[in-house]
Amino acid sequence: MRIDLVTLFPEMFTGVFGTSILKRAAERGVLDIHYTNFRAYATDKHRHVDDTPCGGGAGMVLKPEPIYAAVRDVWATTEDLAERRCTIIFDPAGEVFTQKTAKELASYEQLILICGHYEGFDARIYELADRLISVGDFVLTGGEIPAMLVVDATARMLPGVLGDDTSAPTDSFFDVLLSYPQYTRPRTFEGKAVPDVLLSGNHAAIARWRREQSLLATLRHRPELLPRARLGAEDLMFLAKQDKVFLRES
Repeated sequence: MRIDLVTLFPEMFTGVFGTSILKRAAERGVLDIHYTNFRAYATDKHRHVDDTPCGGGAGMVLKPEPIYAAVRDVWATTEDLAERRCTIIFDPAGEVFTQKTAKELASYEQLILICGHYEGFDARIYELADRLISVGDFVLTGGEIPAMLVVDATARMLPGVLGDDTSAPTDSFFDVLLSYPQYTRPRTFEGKAVPDVLLSGNHAAIARWRREQSLLATLRHRPELLPRARLGAEDLMFLAKQDKVFLRES
């Protein structure tokens, strides 16, 4: 997958994309990451990319000309990907980014992520985007951190990024539910033992325990997710028992 980041601050991405899983994915050629600094497309001698808002008000607004020129340049140099790309702007009005979104974005061959800054975009810039994405109900200085988050979550969905392709399906939210608890050696630590079932070698029992723990974690911490999950008869029976336990405890 090709990732194009249209940003004023490409240096912000160095640490995140230059270490760990994303670095290895780039080295293997699974990810091809490019940066376009839209300040280079400003036309005045001072390279201004923002201006005061029409009608007055605080802050500075990103001008359309440099961003249009930068994005169009990326489009032109990657014309062969035109039918398999998605151009994204980060905005509070966008759809909230979830694991489902990450899976959807992983189906493209190119993502173009336009990172805003300052007071926001001139409204005409939004016409460049195929999708608007929000990472939550809070304010950040710019779009760079949301872009890092989206690239990381989406890259995990791509074959060859994780060392074990079975790792992603065990992540929280992969199938809506929260993940089950994980354990490693030592068998006992400060009086707390690894559950016996995980050391039993009974793969069916381990799979059921993990499923039940995933259901239990979701019920306790994010119950609003359960109606969206694909639940079998065993799952529903387990949850019904837990409801009775919670009623007794309350």
